[in-house]
Amino acid sequence: MRVKIAPQGFEREVVYSEDRWRLLKSFRDKAFKIMSEIDLLGVKSFVIGSIARGDVHEDSDIDIVVLDEISINTLFTRIERLGGCSHIDIVMATPSHTPKIYFYLDPSEKIVVSTSLARLNRVETEFYMFGGMIDREGILRGERVSGVDKRLMLITPTQRGHIESSILGREAEVAKILGISIETVMDRVKTLVKRDLHGRSGVFLKQSFPCDVSLEYVIKDLCRRNKIFRRQMARDNICI
Repeated sequence: MRVKIAPQGFEREVVYSEDRWRLLKSFRDKAFKIMSEIDLLGVKSFVIGSIARGDVHEDSDIDIVVLDEISINTLFTRIERLGGCSHIDIVMATPSHTPKIYFYLDPSEKIVVSTSLARLNRVETEFYMFGGMIDREGILRGERVSGVDKRLMLITPTQRGHIESSILGREAEVAKILGISIETVMDRVKTLVKRDLHGRSGVFLKQSFPCDVSLEYVIKDLCRRNKIFRRQMARDNICI
């Protein structure tokens, strides 16, 4: 189902039921278990989106990202300790985006751990802050963070639930609230408004493969077959 952009000026308070608070706790407990295993590698993982903000629903994804530099094989080994994965995707959203790798822990793609295959630029890093992100310690403290959902609604946590308000016309204000650049906010607004008007467009590159296939083989094969992928990876002396 296509998500519709909220109209400019829209604002309302949402009060959570006891069932919704329990649902949030259930999602966070699952995320915390995965993050605890990953953080043993000496990196910091984050859960992003509605689980960080608190505005979860039954179909919310558990989306965990590692922003620190990490060996892909080491991360994969840790995921195997959690029960393994269903499949893996390597994705480049556009020719200018850094390639990312996604480990799906279930066939329905509701639980995913991702990281980048090369260094992210500032806008790519702030993309996660735009949607809201929280680390394991934040979950332990029961914190919820502000972030923007796919309707371009700023979700501001409250004791009773949250306030949601359209960010259209408030882009500079929202950038300050989230501690990110106006460039990142405008980039996300442009992307999501375009998606609202025309539907989701395809990605530049997506390679899906089973978890028992060698990661090195897939990456080297992509480097050989796709010069733009090879160029992006060469920035970090990969594929050279």
